Amino acid sequence: MKIAIVEDDINMRKSLEIAMGDYGEFEIKTFKNAKDALKALDKSFDLVITDINMPGMDGIEFIKALNGAYEVIIMTGNATLQRAIESIHLGVKDFLLKPFDVDTLLKAIKRESQVQNAKKKISQKSDTQDSSRGFLGTSKALEQVLNIAKKAAKTDASILLLGQSGVGKEVFATYIHENSLRANNPFIAINMAAIPDNLIESELFGFEKGAFTDASQAKAGQFELANGGTLFLDEIAEMPYGVQAKLLRALQEKEVRRLGSSKVTKIDIRVISATNANLIKKIQEGAFREDLYYRLNTIPLNIPPLHERKDEILQIADKILQQNCVKYDFKQKSFTQEAKEQLLLYSWPGNIRELISVVERAVILSEGDEITPEALFLESRGFKESKNIEMMEKELILEVLSSQNGDVENASKILGMSKIILSKKMKTYNI
Repeated sequence: MKIAIVEDDINMRKSLEIAMGDYGEFEIKTFKNAKDALKALDKSFDLVITDINMPGMDGIEFIKALNGAYEVIIMTGNATLQRAIESIHLGVKDFLLKPFDVDTLLKAIKRESQVQNAKKKISQKSDTQDSSRGFLGTSKALEQVLNIAKKAAKTDASILLLGQSGVGKEVFATYIHENSLRANNPFIAINMAAIPDNLIESELFGFEKGAFTDASQAKAGQFELANGGTLFLDEIAEMPYGVQAKLLRALQEKEVRRLGSSKVTKIDIRVISATNANLIKKIQEGAFREDLYYRLNTIPLNIPPLHERKDEILQIADKILQQNCVKYDFKQKSFTQEAKEQLLLYSWPGNIRELISVVERAVILSEGDEITPEALFLESRGFKESKNIEMMEKELILEVLSSQNGDVENASKILGMSKIILSKKMKTYNI
C-alpha cells in the first residue's frame, strides 16, 4: 500500500516515516507541504494522510485540490477540531487527534484499506443505484420544499437552492429538471468551487482555436452544451466577480459568445444555482453582484439541514443500510439500539452526504449482522461533546415529543425505541 504523508513538522514527519517503515506492507512517501505533495501525487498512491494547519496551502485547501481522487486521513490537534469537521463536507472519513500512537494510525489505515478493497469488489449490477441519489427522507420539512420544487419545475423561472453542504442541493436540482418540460434535454452540473478562477469563463462560454495560448482547438462551453435543457451552477458564490457580469448578460440576452469569437450563439436554457453562503452578506462585502442575485433568486428554496429533520434520520439510515448490503452483496444487517441512539444524538454537520458515508463504511467494516456504535466511528467526528450524553438524550426526547404534540407512541417510533423504554426514559429524565 503506497501512502503519502503531508506534515510540515519535521519531527512528526520523520517519526511517522520511521514508525511506519517498520511495516513492510507500506511504501511511505513524505512531504513537508501540500504544494509539493500535489506535484508528486499520481495514481500509484492509495492513501493520503495530511495535517490541517500548515503554512501556505492548508489541509482543507489541499483536500479540495485533490478533488476526491484519493482517500484521506486527517491529522489534527484539538484546537483545529472544527476544521476537521469542515473536512467532512469534502469526503474525509477518518480523523486522528494529536497526539496519537502508531497503533491508532495503523487501525485507521486498516479501515481505509478494507473500505477500498470492498469497493473494488463491488459487483456491477445494472439495477443497483448509488445510495447518494434520490430523496431518502420523508419529513414534513422536506416534503414542503419538495412541493414547492415540483411546482417551480413546471416553469422556466430561475431557482436558487440554499442550504448547508451535504443537504442534497444537486439532488434537488436533478429532481426539478426531471419534473420539468426540459426533462428529455441535457442536465449539466458545474461546481464553481472546483474550477480555477482563470478557467471559469472559458468553461462556461467556450472558446475558439487560438483564443489563448493552450487553445489548440475550439471548444463549446457549458451554456451551449446545455442548450434546451438545464444548467446547474453549484457553489455560485465562488464565481469570480468579473465573470458574474458576463453570466448576467448571458441570462438577460439569452446568448453567449465564445472567447476569441465575434459570433453570438442564441441559447434556451433553465438555470438553477445553489450555495451554502450568505449571498446578502457577499453583496454587502462587494463580492457578489446584487443584480445577478435577483436574476438567480426568482424562486428561492431553503433545504433544511439534517439536524432539523430528526424524525427521519433512522429511516434514511435504514435505507442507506439496505442499499449498501445489496451493493456489496452482504447479508442484510441492522443497527443495534445503541447505534440508533448514537445516530440520533449526533449533530451531522455534513448532513445527508456524511450520513451516507458513515453508514456505507459501517456496512463494510462491521462484523456479523448487527452494526454497533463502534462500527459508526462517530467519536472521531466530535460525537463526544461537552454536553452530558444523558442531557442530549433528554433534549432529543423533548424535541421529538414536542413535534408529535406529546404522542408517546409516535415519538417512540421516530426515536427507534419501544414505547416501554421511552416511558422509562421519560420517567428517568422527569419529563
